[in-house]
Amino acid sequence: MSVLRKMSAALKSTGSTLALAESCTGGLISMKITQAPGSSEYFIGSAVTYSNISKSRILGVSTETLSKFGAVSEEAAIEMAKGAAEAFLSDYAASVTGIAGPSGGTQRKPVGTVCIGLTDGRRSLAFTKHFEGTREEVREQTAEAVFELLAEFITEKI
Repeated sequence: MSVLRKMSAALKSTGSTLALAESCTGGLISMKITQAPGSSEYFIGSAVTYSNISKSRILGVSTETLSKFGAVSEEAAIEMAKGAAEAFLSDYAASVTGIAGPSGGTQRKPVGTVCIGLTDGRRSLAFTKHFEGTREEVREQTAEAVFELLAEFITEKI
């Protein structure tokens, strides 16, 4: 079973809803979810917040977090997920923020660095992943990681 199907099954079995906040994936995760029949049972919506201004204004990510840790940080990812859950009134929310490349990386945060945030209103977790490949490959790997982490989070395996 694909990780997207696992995540979908977990949401459907609990009758839960999902919202997303996407930055480096630019809506790719939302597109993959909505390509699956039955996704309207659980998927509420997504905010593509590519700039720091949109992360702050739409999702409520604090300017202090952005200046202290940067947009590509676990702190920002958690605030993005919480902002999406609040904006869409969802049971679960996930966020992604990262550097897909081919430029924009630094020694501390190289191309392929992606932070993923998850929340369910009572717990919030963040993960930093390092992916290899082209811009599109980094984005695809990010989507797969989100589906896998969400399935584990919803079933409380993490």
